[in-house]
Amino acid sequence: MQSFDKIVNRRGTNCYKYDEMPNDDTIALWVADMDFETAPCVQDALKKRMEHGCFGYTLVPESYYQATIDWFAHRHGWHGIKREWFIYTSGVVPAVSAIIKAVTKPGAKVMTLTPAYNCFFSSIRNNGCTLEACALRRVGNRYEVDWDAFEASCADDNVKVFLLCNPHNPTGRVWTQEELHRMGETCKRHGVFVIADEIHCEFVRTSAYVPFMTASDAPCAVCLSPSKAFNIAGLQIANIIIKDDSVRRRVDRAININEVCDVNPFGVIALEAAYTAEGEQWLRELNKYIYANYDFARKYIAEHIPQWQVTEMEGTYLMWVRVDGDADELCRTLLNKANVYVNSGTMYDHSEEGKHFIRINLATQRDRLAEGLRRISESLSQ
Repeated sequence: MQSFDKIVNRRGTNCYKYDEMPNDDTIALWVADMDFETAPCVQDALKKRMEHGCFGYTLVPESYYQATIDWFAHRHGWHGIKREWFIYTSGVVPAVSAIIKAVTKPGAKVMTLTPAYNCFFSSIRNNGCTLEACALRRVGNRYEVDWDAFEASCADDNVKVFLLCNPHNPTGRVWTQEELHRMGETCKRHGVFVIADEIHCEFVRTSAYVPFMTASDAPCAVCLSPSKAFNIAGLQIANIIIKDDSVRRRVDRAININEVCDVNPFGVIALEAAYTAEGEQWLRELNKYIYANYDFARKYIAEHIPQWQVTEMEGTYLMWVRVDGDADELCRTLLNKANVYVNSGTMYDHSEEGKHFIRINLATQRDRLAEGLRRISESLSQ
């Protein structure tokens, strides 16, 4: 079994996470990209495909769809996905953008729960739509939906789409069956279309991921990809699942208008290899390691940086931390003094609240995480 403690040097590989950093000694705990090699079964499949030596345009085989259908039925209890519901594309962000284009017109409002994944903001803006921010309520060290605010946003006639992140980035919430059902019923009652980004679905710590489509029959499109779970974002593969034929045709048209209708042959191979028994066993071990990292980081912060408040992380590998002072200034200080790069909360929450949070990526080797936290603690004590 693969050792997740193995240090992988990613500098000099045109790695966005590390080669954007100012020097070789920077510890990068920012963008949602893991520092682990992908599963051996995925590596083996890619090596075999590479040996062929010819990498032209690719067809997506029936086995690709069946692998996805079987995976979500077996692993997540999502039964009944049909082959004809699929649209493949190059990534979840292009998928979200194309769906917004297909189901709205410029000037419409798209609602999302804030803080929110930063690319949601650009996908809304790039389609000529307006953000309707529905702020989550922080209760203790956990986030909950403000149902009165959610109802009010959905009741706005200009709100045409609810953009859901399930599980939620950056707060780490894993939405329950009851919460998802209530979201769906509210949206259905007000004629609001749901786009569910479920890219973090394989990372759960305290409960189970519930696919939105199993919790609600509200009109929706669900975006899926193995890219986060298996660290293969560069292979550019994702799926959109849509039941409604008319909506699916419109989304397919938008995918073609946006020119994201062709996929990487290596992405197809990687998905099929990942969605296997070997991939699932690797994923189990990965989750254990990541959540041991979370326990380590939470205890370290409680002991050495007690002025910070760690949000309960039910899912994802992204730790959302309330800090004292201005988050933008803190992030600059940590980069310049501690040589550690983390994300400021202002990327995910444009309100005053976002200025008091940072996001830390825990999907790295324990030694690297420990060194990063040590440097942070030391720089704050100076």
